[in-house]
Amino acid sequence: MEEKIVRNLNGYYYGVMAFTLVVLGVMYYLSSRPDFEPVNPQETFGIILQYIAIGATLVAIPFGLYIVKWRKPDTLDKYRDVATARILSVGLTMPVNIAFFYLLGAYRPMMWLAAMSAIAWYFTKPTLGKLEAEMTPQDPNAEDY
Repeated sequence: MEEKIVRNLNGYYYGVMAFTLVVLGVMYYLSSRPDFEPVNPQETFGIILQYIAIGATLVAIPFGLYIVKWRKPDTLDKYRDVATARILSVGLTMPVNIAFFYLLGAYRPMMWLAAMSAIAWYFTKPTLGKLEAEMTPQDPNAEDY
């Protein structure tokens, strides 16, 4: 049962990467067309897009990485749901930031946000060891740093 859950979660994990590659390809194609006009990152709309990207990244990554500890799943079904939410909340900031990178005319800070999202996404990789460690009840007398 646990192996099946890890396989299911790996589908979401690699699905996020596939979706990111599709977004990357589509945005590269659109930006290479002669009629594509990028948004100026110094104008109001460009600044709003930057705020959206930064805000989404700053909220989604800590939330996603902390959700399993916060929700404390006690069954495998609940763990699957919470781990899926972790993968999707952290991983889906990558394609958003890549899309904004191209929309803003290769504005480098958006690529840094996508890189931070990719690093955080790596820490959501589902493994059997992680599942066992997160499902093991914590000792209430143990120190928590």
